[in-house]
Amino acid sequence: MNTSLNSEQRRIVVLDTETTGMNREGGPHYMGHRIIEIGAVEIINRKLTGRHFHVYLKPDREIQPDAIEVHGITDEFLLDKPLYHQVHEEFLDFIKGAELVAHNAPFDVGFMDYEFEKLDASIGNTEQYCKVTDTLAMAKRMANMPARKNLDSLAKHYTIDTSARILHGALLDAEILAEVYLAMTGGQTSMQFNAGQSDGDESGGETIKRLTTGRKSLKILHASADEIEAHNSRLDIVEKGGRCLWRL
Repeated sequence: MNTSLNSEQRRIVVLDTETTGMNREGGPHYMGHRIIEIGAVEIINRKLTGRHFHVYLKPDREIQPDAIEVHGITDEFLLDKPLYHQVHEEFLDFIKGAELVAHNAPFDVGFMDYEFEKLDASIGNTEQYCKVTDTLAMAKRMANMPARKNLDSLAKHYTIDTSARILHGALLDAEILAEVYLAMTGGQTSMQFNAGQSDGDESGGETIKRLTTGRKSLKILHASADEIEAHNSRLDIVEKGGRCLWRL
């Protein structure tokens, strides 16, 4: 893990999984339930990068009917999908060294650890590769949060659009959770003054120079009433996640 990155620069992977069942008793080992879908998205500098990991997996066991009602994934759909061991290296490479964010993280991490152990006990567990952050635990510690703290309730609290979400799907849920997490932790990205640089240039922003000669007067464009209203609505969302710098 690159410990030289500060809190704004650190790499974050927001993850969700779907499984064959809930393992309500005794953790992931109870009844041998397995992961059947993994969805994960990457955040760097508080921005979604567009990189993601998404896969469906054949679990070699039946999916419980109540689980199908939640995610809509059937045994037939998974017949031609890879087994976990076939995607393990790619998945581990994607999450390794990142801060792993999940909602009710013990559930997802428990299943991940179970898959690691079934494949090879020497792999170890998730927390050997990632710092794990649980947004459910975060929400319970925060003030002015909804009574129910599931993903739907938090998305509604932060006015995040979930209209595309009919059933639970790991990748879509990870994308929604990424927006929720950014709102919970401030809702705003760091200012960028080096927009002229290529993405591959990591040397930092260029020095900002003042023009002292040949400078023309700049035309002042005032925001319209609609623009001001839209701006204030956005600040209301930001303020739900904590102190808003633009209202100090």
